[in-house]
Amino acid sequence: MSRLAPLKWLTTLAATLMLLFLTLPIFALILRAIQTQAWGEAPGSGIPDAIWLSFITTTATVLLTLSFGTPLAYVLVRRRFPFKGLISTLVELPIVLPPAVAGLALLIAFGRRGLFGAGLSAIGISLPFTTFAVVMAQTFVAAPFFIRAAQVGFAGVPRELEDAARVDGASEAGLFLKITLPLTSRALGAGIALSWARALGEFGATILFAGSLQGRTQTMPLLIYNVIERDINAAIWTGLILIGLALVALIAAHFLGKRSENDLPL
Repeated sequence: MSRLAPLKWLTTLAATLMLLFLTLPIFALILRAIQTQAWGEAPGSGIPDAIWLSFITTTATVLLTLSFGTPLAYVLVRRRFPFKGLISTLVELPIVLPPAVAGLALLIAFGRRGLFGAGLSAIGISLPFTTFAVVMAQTFVAAPFFIRAAQVGFAGVPRELEDAARVDGASEAGLFLKITLPLTSRALGAGIALSWARALGEFGATILFAGSLQGRTQTMPLLIYNVIERDINAAIWTGLILIGLALVALIAAHFLGKRSENDLPL
């Protein structure tokens, strides 16, 4: 027997155990939903309100992330300035930040007694426990996923192409819109898919900064938390919807990510 055979079997066993651990809970949830016909609880359980609110808030999050995250990613890749590495690290910090800490930070910054709370109150703006607070929480934790993917995409565009376009008289805006953006569109699409999926599943920062008010701040993850003890079927059905949407987002991200690697010039 080859000396590598025991190692091969051990590796296969470890990989199989990890695969089962990561997939069996999902299949268990699906099986339970089929057994109990959990979808029958949907109409009067608050699920439609939670779905609609999640759709509205994540759409707003995506638009904000695209509008402000794309320029930030481009600047971080193409410009040189002091403390660039530190700033890049701070931008990505919410990716690994505990959700509860993210919510607490937002509350300390924008709450009624927070750093900017008094100033906002003076002009009649109160952010906590509003729908906009949900969007802020989602954007805070989800935007870094897009910014990171966008940085990778922008970094993969050869500078020679951009320099050649400048020689031909292209403006910076025209260069970005006609060359850089088309070449990185799939990488940006993959990033926004991951960012949207993260926003859709956001819980910790949202419940601390926005609360869980049905029809106002209660997104699908918060609905699961609120109804799991009194209406397990509604929680299961909502969980299945989230799993399905997350699966679609991941498939899109993988597809766009692979295509973007093939589209970039060598």
